[in-house]
Amino acid sequence: MDVTPGQLRKMFDALPGVVEGPCYGTPGFRVKGKLIARLWEDNKTLVVRIDPTERDVLIDVEPAVYFLTDHYRGHPWILINLKKIKAADLKRRLETAWRARAPKPLISKRDR
Repeated sequence: MDVTPGQLRKMFDALPGVVEGPCYGTPGFRVKGKLIARLWEDNKTLVVRIDPTERDVLIDVEPAVYFLTDHYRGHPWILINLKKIKAADLKRRLETAWRARAPKPLISKRDR
């Protein structure tokens, strides 16, 4: 548990086309200009793009890891506690977020 900033960047580096840049004063990660995740202001939480149905299940099952604030309710995002999530679980979440936003040719290239 406890994903470090270095581990987080390595996970994003493994996803084709992901570029890091500022987002609301914190590091954001985009693919082809589309935001897939950003570090929250506390530097312990990652905001990640997600299907709302899956989000609700994750929050019910692991509320210490996954949560939501009123600001994100009604939007396809989830807050992830980087101090509580297993690296392998975060890697899967980032891959899913990337696949939801990446262009098809980039996904096909990765799947080869």
